[in-house]
Amino acid sequence: MSQPSTAPTAPAGPRVPEAVHRRRWAVLGVLMLSLLIVVLDNSILNVAVKTIAAPAPTGIGATQSELEWSINSYTLVFAGLLFTSGLLGDRLGRKKVLLFGITVFGIGSALAALSGSPGELIAYRAVMGLGAAFVMPATLAVLMNVFERDEQPKAIGIWAGSVGLAIAIGPITGGILLEHFWWGSIFLVNVPVVLLALALMLWLVPDSRDPKPGRVDIPGVLLSVVGLVLLVYGIIRGGELASFTDVTVLAPVLGGLAVLVVFVLHERRSDHPAIDMSYFKKPAFSAAVAAIALVFFALMGVTFFSAFYLQSVRGYSALQSGLLILPLAVAQMVFAPRARLVVDRFGARAVCTVGMLLVALGLAAFALFDASTPVWVMEVVFFLQGAGMAHIMPPVTVAIMQALPREKAGSGSAINNTFRQVGGALGVAVLGSVLSSTYRSGIEGHLGGVPAALRETAGESVEATLAVAAKLGPAGKGLVAPAYTAFLDAMHVTAIASAVIGVAGAIVVALFLPGRAPQDGPSGGEGGAGTGTDAGAGTGADAAPAATATSETQASAPAR
Repeated sequence: MSQPSTAPTAPAGPRVPEAVHRRRWAVLGVLMLSLLIVVLDNSILNVAVKTIAAPAPTGIGATQSELEWSINSYTLVFAGLLFTSGLLGDRLGRKKVLLFGITVFGIGSALAALSGSPGELIAYRAVMGLGAAFVMPATLAVLMNVFERDEQPKAIGIWAGSVGLAIAIGPITGGILLEHFWWGSIFLVNVPVVLLALALMLWLVPDSRDPKPGRVDIPGVLLSVVGLVLLVYGIIRGGELASFTDVTVLAPVLGGLAVLVVFVLHERRSDHPAIDMSYFKKPAFSAAVAAIALVFFALMGVTFFSAFYLQSVRGYSALQSGLLILPLAVAQMVFAPRARLVVDRFGARAVCTVGMLLVALGLAAFALFDASTPVWVMEVVFFLQGAGMAHIMPPVTVAIMQALPREKAGSGSAINNTFRQVGGALGVAVLGSVLSSTYRSGIEGHLGGVPAALRETAGESVEATLAVAAKLGPAGKGLVAPAYTAFLDAMHVTAIASAVIGVAGAIVVALFLPGRAPQDGPSGGEGGAGTGTDAGAGTGADAAPAATATSETQASAPAR
């Protein structure tokens, strides 16, 4: 099997063209800027939910369900189109879809800034999700095609660390904007950053594509979108009604699950699936994907209600809330780029298990928070959560991306980001519904004196109750303390549910992620960090086609 003609050409020399290799770190900086814009927007929105929920002219009077949909409309379009965008990137060129995505995202941001109603905001957030669906997979796919395999874990760690940077900048930027401008400025700020990113992409980022792309699986994409929308809508509806047995809840939930089952069956039988189900036969790959979904399920739900805790219950401004979350972001920025070193020493299984347990511990701590919890305690909890995330995301991302051949980088990135976003969307929906239904149960007994026309609205959320109390004047003062108590009780229940999800994630990675790589040589060192033996399954396929895939990169590389 080892012929003289193939021995020196496959793994011996570099597979990235020299012109691209020289500017790989500059390219990574552009990719991080693109990722920064997408993540920044969501972190800003989490700080601004209280302002958007306020009546006009301060906000647009969005209900808790509408706030959830302003997040989920973005996430569902994003998650539903990730398969297609990843395949189109592999087929048409990753740079092209990156340019397209960032342009659409900028347009959607400008429109969202000018929204006059919650419905318009939800619609324009969906446009932003469309653009982000083409940005996120392309950034990781380009990264895999400009770095050699041994440098990929380091680059992915830095790439993941940029999420921490966005988390740090987002709330602070959002707080400053909300203190000096109207709420729409949190979206309008994206536009100049988008223009800068476009210019840098055109100058620095090389193009690459799969030399043998498959057809786009349109039925599969449609099935995934319909299934997710039905499922999450049903869950949110259950939170609104404080009941999960109503027919308007059960019908969409069961319908969504049925459509998703059909989606899986279709993908298994299709000769050009949107997602190759055979990848999931590798335990390490499946565990990595599950870890991403579970950690974002738990964390996104908590991020959603923590804004109300910090601002409505504790009385902090949007800017102060952003500064309080800073330790979480700092921990990610510091530890994510170095996670590969810890993985090299202890193995992905141990590192990710400890990371998941740290996240679960931080989530459980919210069950002990009250209206007078010391600030330093919150800061320690946020730091632990960030440190845990920083030791989960880079190793599992490396495990996913290095399990696939390089020419399928777009598909691999789509899988990684789809499960991340679906987990986040379901986290907001499920945990938001738990929060909403528990809060409604706790506050209902105190709404007897509220006019019937306002009673339903007053029970939706703590912000809605406080708004009704303010509208009633002196007669509404008796609602304030019960509203705080009911919210804290609801937050405690939701925090425990989130922690349980985090522990489930720790069990998954402890059972199925590979341990420390048995060899410490060049083939099993940094390049295999976080991947073990299973993740390297794609390397053989990667070796031969990589030269063809990167020839596209060479052809489009500007002279330096």
